[in-house]
Amino acid sequence: MFNKKRGDGYIDVIVIVISGILVLALAVNIFPVFIAKGQLDSFAQELCREAEITGSIGIQTANRQRVLSERLGINPTVVWSKSGNIQLNEEFTVTLTQNFDIGFGGLGAFPVKLTAKATGKSEVYHK
Repeated sequence: MFNKKRGDGYIDVIVIVISGILVLALAVNIFPVFIAKGQLDSFAQELCREAEITGSIGIQTANRQRVLSERLGINPTVVWSKSGNIQLNEEFTVTLTQNFDIGFGGLGAFPVKLTAKATGKSEVYHK
């Protein structure tokens, strides 16, 4: 006469809702890492382009690095494969690294090391 399984569906719904909330919370904490990686890649590409146009790694690239740091709000460690004047079609590489902390509320922060690399060739002939 009476259905004895009236409350079974509620437990399933609660488990699904809690699982969905946990997945959403994880995504909200991890998504900024992808944004930071995109900014770091863009930073590396723009620094590389500056070195290609000027044909040197020095004052111009340092000024561009400062401007990009201010604009993007990040201050990565920059390592160049060469320095000084770069001859026409000579290849160089710039590598940027930055640590990013993923926080999970009261569980603590987990550091992630982000790296971006860009390679270019000089477009300037130095006599």
